[in-house]
Amino acid sequence: MRIAGVTIPDDKQLAYALPLIVGIGPARARQILKQVNVPETKKGSELTSEEEQAIRVLAEGFTIEGELRREVSQNIKRLKDIRSARGIRHERGLPVRNQRTKTNSRTRRGNQRKTMGSGRRTLEKT
Repeated sequence: MRIAGVTIPDDKQLAYALPLIVGIGPARARQILKQVNVPETKKGSELTSEEEQAIRVLAEGFTIEGELRREVSQNIKRLKDIRSARGIRHERGLPVRNQRTKTNSRTRRGNQRKTMGSGRRTLEKT
């Protein structure tokens, strides 16, 4: 089954397969399945064409995949253009929402390790 250009695996339960679509998380996946009256444990290969179509219609009613990615990137671009603090953090590749940067921002800054040293200097004898 394909929804918004994403192929849903046939061997996974729908409650865990639908969140593979950007914009649909676990809660929204359960909500969609509840509205269509499909059990969460049902797999993609076990769906009838009517159930498939109903899930597709409900899922595409939300902002998902390409449209959502475009909206998020436009929001980030707007923040950069108005030179807000958050926009500047995005430009510099730093954590945006007040996280600690001294030690815990390896994913945003890259895996750079700057050791502080032991504090003791060894004196060379000449």
